Amino acid sequence: MAIENPQTRSAPELHAFAPQLESLVDEPYYRPCGGEVALFEAAWRRKLPVLLKGPTGCGKTRFVEYMAWKLGRPLVTVACHDDLSTADLVGRYLLVGDETVWLDGPLTAAVRAGAICYLDEIVEARKDTTVVIHPLADTRRALPVEKRGELVHAADGFMLVVSYNPGYQSVLKELKQSTRQRFVAIDFDYPSASAEAEIVVRETGVAADVAQRLVRVAELTRNLKGQGLDEGASTRLLVHAGHLIADGVAEREACIAAVARALGDDADMATAIDDLIRAVF
Repeated sequence: MAIENPQTRSAPELHAFAPQLESLVDEPYYRPCGGEVALFEAAWRRKLPVLLKGPTGCGKTRFVEYMAWKLGRPLVTVACHDDLSTADLVGRYLLVGDETVWLDGPLTAAVRAGAICYLDEIVEARKDTTVVIHPLADTRRALPVEKRGELVHAADGFMLVVSYNPGYQSVLKELKQSTRQRFVAIDFDYPSASAEAEIVVRETGVAADVAQRLVRVAELTRNLKGQGLDEGASTRLLVHAGHLIADGVAEREACIAAVARALGDDADMATAIDDLIRAVF
């Protein structure tokens, strides 16, 4: 969630730019694949920040949503990107009529409310932006708001969670050691074949045998990683295909649209993946 940069707003309009604290009433579906739930709970009790590492679409965001529900904490999610500024996270002054007012950013709002703040794909943010989290990710647990000359101490229940995909790391987009070593790290990967099929069935309502074939397609594409594909098919893409099938789209066509075409634009690779899909379905 990136806050826009409005110049002049009326007081009633400001609510559209205020960060949203999401309180999850219904339990998000998440299937644990190891000890990640207990580890996250222990980190939260000990007020330790958590780093989630894993490929795209493997369930990191759903896991955070589930843990926010389980711990009864509001959740603020920020999708990091190249243009994310410190002001987008911390806040800014806005002109309201003839008056200048301060509007907290999502990070500051989460710190004050004792929420879980999830910075998704942290390495996508500028390095001069991510350093603002350092005081929150050590024993200080405080956020300097320099424009206000304020040091905001984290309320009870606050937790900082960040994620990134190591498969997309480069020299220009890697997590600095000064940042990394502040976090407890949890590795994520795609679930086992049986667990992944169970997730697809639960999320989409397709038959178990269809889910198993979708997972087989995913496994075949993951074997192509580094041989023309940056990433194989994610669990998320299998769920997309399952939804199409549940809505009456033919299995092959759904899989081609939701998996093969979503993985890239190279014509030869698309043909190869189409052939894999036809072999499985």
